[in-house]
Amino acid sequence: MSAAIRVIAAHGLEASTAAIAKEAHVSNGSLFTYFETKADLLNQVYVELKQEMAAASLASLPDDDEPGEQMRQLWSQRLHWAASCPEKHKALAHLMVSDEITPETREIGQRTMADIIGLLERTHRAGPMRDAPMDLVMALIGAVADVTVDFMIQDPANADMHCRIGFDAIWRMLS
Repeated sequence: MSAAIRVIAAHGLEASTAAIAKEAHVSNGSLFTYFETKADLLNQVYVELKQEMAAASLASLPDDDEPGEQMRQLWSQRLHWAASCPEKHKALAHLMVSDEITPETREIGQRTMADIIGLLERTHRAGPMRDAPMDLVMALIGAVADVTVDFMIQDPANADMHCRIGFDAIWRMLS
């Protein structure tokens, strides 16, 4: 899986199974012992990255804090995870737009994010975007997160500042 993440991050969705196998130091045939098709591999990588991102985002998130503070902590943890493992962030970005990721796999990814989505829904209900479809709200937040992570990676000395500014932007949308 680590080899697949590195190759997908470097070469995008055009990454060949031969390149992934070579990076993993296994034969191409061995790769197909575990995955019937390249699409199966991509779907498994997608699920694992979504699970890891969700776990990092929700780690030590206090249940009793107000939603704003929960959102701030969730945002910070999610973005610091992405900035600390840019290959995973980049691979997941490629996989998010892949036609190879099945609706069933996307649903599994959504379920791993259920607590995050629930917090977003509770937060945005009374805010200025309350009438906007939740999918649009999530896409906007995702776009701001991606840009913010890029700044955090490019300018690590100011990563916390970039993270804070990104949060302030999405918080204005939500509350």
